Amino acid sequence: MLKSQNPSALLALVQSEKRDKLIITVTANASWIYPETKNHPETAEEIADAIYDCYKAGASIAHIHADGIQKETSKKIRDKCDILVQYGLSGQSLEMRRPLFEQHPDMISIILTHHDEQFTEEAFNVLHLKSELEEYGRLCLKYNVKPEFEVWHTGAYWNLKYLERKGLVKKPYLLTIFFGWPGGSWSPVAPDEFIQRVKYMPEGSVYSTSIMDPDQTKILMLAIASGGHVRVGTEDYPFISEGVVAKDNAALVSRIAGIAREMGREIADPKEARMMIGLDH
Repeated sequence: MLKSQNPSALLALVQSEKRDKLIITVTANASWIYPETKNHPETAEEIADAIYDCYKAGASIAHIHADGIQKETSKKIRDKCDILVQYGLSGQSLEMRRPLFEQHPDMISIILTHHDEQFTEEAFNVLHLKSELEEYGRLCLKYNVKPEFEVWHTGAYWNLKYLERKGLVKKPYLLTIFFGWPGGSWSPVAPDEFIQRVKYMPEGSVYSTSIMDPDQTKILMLAIASGGHVRVGTEDYPFISEGVVAKDNAALVSRIAGIAREMGREIADPKEARMMIGLDH
C-alpha cells in the first residue's frame, strides 16, 4: 500500500486546489518497459484511428511518437477530430527535431533536465544543455508551438525559471511530472514524492502526471483529487489492471475518465483543454 509521509500535507493539497475539468493526455505509443504487450498502433492510419477512439473516450491531447511519419500521422488525426497534437521523443537531438516545428504541432515535449532511462531493450542517456533549452524556447515562440516540459525531479524547476528570466517561456507553463520510470531519473511512485513535486511547482503551471508502474492508478487518483491532470496510454502503462493487457488505448482512456467522473471531476474536451493551457489565442 502507498503511504504518504505527510498526511496533513496530502489533505491540504486535496482540499485547497482549484479543480478545472480534467485534461486527459493519451500516449498511444510502444511500451518501453513492456515491449511484449504490443497493444499499440504503428502505422499513420492505425495511430489516427486509435487516437480518434481515444478522443471519443475523453482524451483531449494526443502525445505521439510516429517517428519519421509525424506529418502524415498528425494530418490524419486532424482530419478526424480536433484533439490537440503533442509531438514526443524529447530524447532526440534538437537538430533532428528542428524540422518538426514546420509541421506546426500544437505542442512539443521538451525535457528540462537530462535523460537517464533504463528500459527492457534500450537505454537513454542524453545530455541536454541550457543552450539547447534556450533554442527550444526561441523555436516555440517563433512557431507558436506550446512547450510541454517534462519534469523528472525538482531541479527541472530551476531550469524553467532560467528560461523565464531569459524571456523564452510564457505562462501558463505546461508540465508533465514523471514517476516510476526506470533509470537514474527514477522517482518513487508515492504520495509524498507527488506532494513534493507539486509543492515546488512554479506559479502559473498546469500539470499532468505520468506513471510507469503498477501503482499508476493510486497516484493518478491523487492528481485528479488535487486539481492536476493525467496521462495514460500504452507507452506509460499498457495494462488495464495489474497483469491484464488493455485491449487498446481507448480502453485505458475510458477507464481513467470513468474514475474521474466517479470522483466528481468532469472531463475537458479539446477546446476547453486549449484554453486551460494557453493555446486559445
